[in-house]
Amino acid sequence: MKTEIAFWDTSALIPLCCTKAGLTSRSTTLFRLFNKPVIWWGTSAEVYSALARLHQESQISVRELNTSIKRWEQFQIIVREVNPTEMLKRLAKGIPVQYQLRSLDAFQLAAALAWCQERPRRRPFVCFDSKLAEAADQAGFTVHTL
Repeated sequence: MKTEIAFWDTSALIPLCCTKAGLTSRSTTLFRLFNKPVIWWGTSAEVYSALARLHQESQISVRELNTSIKRWEQFQIIVREVNPTEMLKRLAKGIPVQYQLRSLDAFQLAAALAWCQERPRRRPFVCFDSKLAEAADQAGFTVHTL
């Protein structure tokens, strides 16, 4: 199988870790295509937060929470993380105005832009969040969504 690199938003990673999060089939299909994920440095905190919220809202049990955390820890071994450089911070500052995104999504898009040195050239961007997906498309990525 060919290794394909893509930027992955947290919204598309959660279903890979937790089947109760929905969209697991779509995430799995995309993971078969883009099995070398690039993420931003805050993704791990977002994943843990989302899984904790699912548990707090009684959507998953403690056992499912623990299983999901273990799956995420396995994914972390293969991901490439974009660190918070000065370039990334500079990019993130302008994104909320340019694309009408909130801060965490601005960091996601800034990390994707930093990953490709601000030349998206239709590189793959996997995202299940419609607002971020639209911004990534406008920025020049090929967005893979629902």
